[in-house]
Amino acid sequence: MSPALPSSVQRRRLLGLGLGLGTLLGGCAPVPVTPADREPRFALGVASGQPRSDRLVLWTLLTGPDLPPQVEVQWELATDAGFRQLAARGTALAEADWAHSVHVEPTGLEAGRWYWYRFTARGQQSPVGRTRTAPAADVLAPLHLVTASCQRWDHGHYAAWRHVAQEAPDLVLFLGDYIYESAAVPGRVRLHNALPDGRSCRTLADYRARHALYKSDPALQAAHAAAPWLLIWDDHEVENDYAGLVGGGLQPDFAAQRAAAYQAYWEFLPLPLSARPQRGVMALAAHFDWGRLARLICADGRQYRDPQVCPRPGRAGSNTVREADCPALDDPRRSLLGLAQEQWLAESWSLERRWNLLAQPTLMSRAVAQDRFDPDRAMVWTDGWDGYAPARQRLLQTVADRRVPGCVVLSGDVHATYVAELRADPLSAGSPRVATEFCTTSISSHGWAQARTDALLEMYPLMRYGRSDERGWLSLRLDGHLLRAEVHSLLDPNDPASGARSAARFAVESSRPVVQRV
Repeated sequence: MSPALPSSVQRRRLLGLGLGLGTLLGGCAPVPVTPADREPRFALGVASGQPRSDRLVLWTLLTGPDLPPQVEVQWELATDAGFRQLAARGTALAEADWAHSVHVEPTGLEAGRWYWYRFTARGQQSPVGRTRTAPAADVLAPLHLVTASCQRWDHGHYAAWRHVAQEAPDLVLFLGDYIYESAAVPGRVRLHNALPDGRSCRTLADYRARHALYKSDPALQAAHAAAPWLLIWDDHEVENDYAGLVGGGLQPDFAAQRAAAYQAYWEFLPLPLSARPQRGVMALAAHFDWGRLARLICADGRQYRDPQVCPRPGRAGSNTVREADCPALDDPRRSLLGLAQEQWLAESWSLERRWNLLAQPTLMSRAVAQDRFDPDRAMVWTDGWDGYAPARQRLLQTVADRRVPGCVVLSGDVHATYVAELRADPLSAGSPRVATEFCTTSISSHGWAQARTDALLEMYPLMRYGRSDERGWLSLRLDGHLLRAEVHSLLDPNDPASGARSAARFAVESSRPVVQRV
């Protein structure tokens, strides 16, 4: 079943976007729509991802009614924007069983270079996308990376993505909550598509329609077409605060719901064929090398985690509890990543590279709300790393024991920007600092009051920066010795044409996990 089309107004806007992207990226405009098929078949744009030194993934998805069960789609990859020098070409099959999505994986490519790509089907040509391969294993090449997360549709517009596309980074790293499963709420900046009975997403058709809605945004399409992406998920791609096979409402059919959500996630994003879900399980965790400079490790924080402890009666998922009232928080057997993935991560750190970047979905820094006059009243949010403190300590102690170079944790989820230093044992003042953390705020999802963040900054001196009242993204530039980070903040998240400002800049040396304000 193909996703529902946007409205006729959106169709015209998307066709216009397709004509403009070729110019923006230096490529060719799509060919005119033929009389044989006037329905826009590439209304959701193109994307690429999973860049390695000799291969990557190219993605698109055919849209519109009356598509047969299988459609042949031609693809081209060129070394120039005019497609005069083709590096690879071929034909893929878009199948109705997988939402007519196309996941192409050209191999044998030249390391460390830019490419342009496009698709053709049913007499139409897609917008042009730009992508690149990672540098060769022996090359110490710089990296320009953008991190982003949490793009709830009805909370605001995607002006941040327009700026990211113009920034033209080497790589975009999305850290979770690509869609929100939430029901439509009247009076918001823009509305989620309404589902039967006003419910949140539950079925494959629901998740497909929600992904199609998000992908219809021109700014998001432009960011996908400007650079390759790596992605991890958090909870809202399925259901708020789910853990493993436990849904927030303890629903008996949650396994089927999760399987539907995982399938739609794979269908609508530039993920490899090897990640296609099988029997409700999807292999998302992986690591990617950027030459000799950096290893990027993408971890899955939802599929294998143990359920949150001390939930509200009759519910599962997160709660905020008094630390003293929930002894299960200290159970070392519990894991946010799952014990098997913890072991995989411990074996994935690169001791030969200057930087190790861990992409994982939520704030790792300790952020327990302390009462300085009554320590027994310290409050813990059970869905975050504070709810899995022994697992966090295992992870960071491994970083310390193995002396992992240039360890940087990249986080999302909490709708706030945090810049921090991480100790192996956050409760011990004598514990060594072993990593830094850059937690990116949301693209559009609302954050909490800045006063709460200010209180956390006062409690935790190793938190060097925190803003929960601003939406935006982070730009990271790495070379062999220095990581430079820039916090970008939108002027008006409710305006699709919003400008942005540079809110703060930081630097970290690869040889020591100390954040410097610059």
